[in-house]
Amino acid sequence: MKLSNNKILITGGASGIGLGLTERFIKENNTVIICGRREAVLKEVAGKFPAVITKVCDLSAEADRIELYNWVAENHNDLNVLVNNAGIQNWMSVSDSNFYEKSNEEITTNVIAPIHLTTLFTNLRSLKTIINVTSGLAFIPLAKVPVYCATKAFMRSFTLSLRRMLRSAGIEVIEMIPPALNTDLGGKGIHDGQPAVSDFVDAVFQQMKEGRTELTFGTSEGRAKANNETITEYFNKMNP
Repeated sequence: MKLSNNKILITGGASGIGLGLTERFIKENNTVIICGRREAVLKEVAGKFPAVITKVCDLSAEADRIELYNWVAENHNDLNVLVNNAGIQNWMSVSDSNFYEKSNEEITTNVIAPIHLTTLFTNLRSLKTIINVTSGLAFIPLAKVPVYCATKAFMRSFTLSLRRMLRSAGIEVIEMIPPALNTDLGGKGIHDGQPAVSDFVDAVFQQMKEGRTELTFGTSEGRAKANNETITEYFNKMNP
């Protein structure tokens, strides 16, 4: 994708990887819209980056996702990049009393929401690129976050199919595959000592400049490579 002069919607763009992408896309001369549930956090980002456009939206609610699309279609119908970044991670066990409730929350936010947004935003004639943020845990699960890992494996599989489905429509589908990074995903302090988000963002922007559609960093590079070596031949045979 071209890295400047886009209008981009980043879900979960006010924290973690989303905030890192927001900052970098603004620096690359793009118009950036971010959405999230917490109005105060959105306002804080807008105070730091006055050019950013914010929209309060609870992606776990179907009505909010529809309202978000309708708002974009009415006010920003030149939007050409959708970044499905928002996600939650619960450290839990199947024996927990609230395991089902937390699982449902993760599946709704990490899977149902990006699928729904994809079906909505592909109706925009201006849309040229979809970026799905998955995870190195899509390849090798961490049992302490079982449903999160499963949602990311789902999104990787969906992204591979989506890329093939949308190629005739001229919509590029990019997968961004972070390893563990120093963010608050899953809770404060859990990922202290992991690589900085800024290092990840620098790496994936360089890969986008090179025209790559599968963006890796650190330990996710080897995992993605091993997976591709295993599946690519059969995927191409099954999906000519």
